[in-house]
Amino acid sequence: MKKYLATMAFCASLFTASNAFANVTTSGVSFGTFKATQGTVLSLQGTGIIRYMGIFKLSVAGFYLPDGIPADQALSDVPRILELEYLHAITREDFAESTRVWIRKNTTEESYKRLLPKIERFNAFYENVKPGDRYTLAYEPATGTTLSLNGKVMGSIPGADFSAALFSIWIGRTPLSEKLRNGLLGLS
Repeated sequence: MKKYLATMAFCASLFTASNAFANVTTSGVSFGTFKATQGTVLSLQGTGIIRYMGIFKLSVAGFYLPDGIPADQALSDVPRILELEYLHAITREDFAESTRVWIRKNTTEESYKRLLPKIERFNAFYENVKPGDRYTLAYEPATGTTLSLNGKVMGSIPGADFSAALFSIWIGRTPLSEKLRNGLLGLS
């Protein structure tokens, strides 16, 4: 009987451990529950669907923060990752224009003008995407915001102010959608 109970306890611990590292799937797109950055482990806070005109699914996103960081501190100077997998083709020009428009909506005119050179440098990193492509935005306080496409680094921009402005597109005071922001921050 002791051997049986020990075996059951061991199996239960394996099941629990495997579930701790399971993927979360939203609209057919999977996100790992953890991401590692330069010495920090980030946990998936939530996922969301980005829609065009509130109807058509464009992409699915997952957002990561270090444990213990509350949602209202997500744009502070802390490591964070946003992954976006695309369900439709989008051009680099559309990404660049959308980045300008949504950063402008989330910053003051003065901040926008000060950040514009960094925004334009960042916009030059974009490539056209097709369904199944995945962009990753990763912010590390020591190095800045890095954009990767399907695991290939496209470039980095330094500065906590730029990173907060960029991430505000999805989780700022005027995001693409409040439902998306709340899903990404785990508030819904």
